[in-house]
Amino acid sequence: MTTALDQLKQYTTVVADTGDFQQFVQYKPRDATTNPSLILKAVQKAEYRPLLEKTVRDHANESVESIIDHLLVAFGTEILKIIPGRVSTEVDARLSFDTKKSIDKAHHIIDLYKQAGIARERVLIKLASTWEGIRAAEVLQKDGIRCNMTLLFSLAQAAACAEAGAQLISPFVGRIYDWYKKAKGADWDDAKDGGANDPGVQSVRKIYAYYKKFGYQTEVMGASFRNTSQIVELAGCDLLTISPDLLQKLQDSTEKVERKLVPEAFKDAQIERVGVDEASFRFQLNEDAMATEKLAEGIRAFAADSIKLEKMIEELRGR
Repeated sequence: MTTALDQLKQYTTVVADTGDFQQFVQYKPRDATTNPSLILKAVQKAEYRPLLEKTVRDHANESVESIIDHLLVAFGTEILKIIPGRVSTEVDARLSFDTKKSIDKAHHIIDLYKQAGIARERVLIKLASTWEGIRAAEVLQKDGIRCNMTLLFSLAQAAACAEAGAQLISPFVGRIYDWYKKAKGADWDDAKDGGANDPGVQSVRKIYAYYKKFGYQTEVMGASFRNTSQIVELAGCDLLTISPDLLQKLQDSTEKVERKLVPEAFKDAQIERVGVDEASFRFQLNEDAMATEKLAEGIRAFAADSIKLEKMIEELRGR
């Protein structure tokens, strides 16, 4: 029997969402995504400790910030030895509201990849989908540096990213689901509120429809899944980035996977364009409590994990 994972790959590019690159071989993803939380999780495992220690040792006289940049690129370089496509490497979340510093950091990361023999076409720079992050992406794309817009929870963010010419967006399905499930509390009904009605799934469908209606080239990559149902409901999305545990569940399943998203289905859809100037963007985001809260929460969480990573490096250097 054909596995659910193999069926999914017929309609969608499958991406591995992890820093644990030793797991890639069995799932055969085309691309991979990383973030500070995933890298932090990976370096706490015995099999990746040597990579952390070598990076710290090789750059002992540099700043902790510089060592982290080298570590991110070291992971990305190892990942690219295994997968045929692209790896996403994230700009420090603490720069989410600083356009210039985000641009400078992105160029630095690309330069480090170049020193490692990696072409920029194989790297996506991840930026938070703040107004400042989107403006950074607009500049970087014109410089030939492709961007993956993360922490994306609303159509307003998606529309602004597409107008800025971003290569790819990563709408967070699971975190949207988390917010609405918590908000509904005892009134949440998995049978009624899950599946095709899952608010995270519906958000990505809405963004996908908007992009296909207006002919945007920006790729849509659903991210942050909580279960395989969310993944299967988005079969046909340009890309889906999936954690190893859910990749395993899909590989173990022979459930029939049908294509749910088809570009042509939205060509004649009755959809209005979204305003993407700064005032419209900020107001629309402000009006969306879920998107506002989840964006802020995500930035805080990634920043906190970057700080934890810095502390680990400082402890290693202090030995």
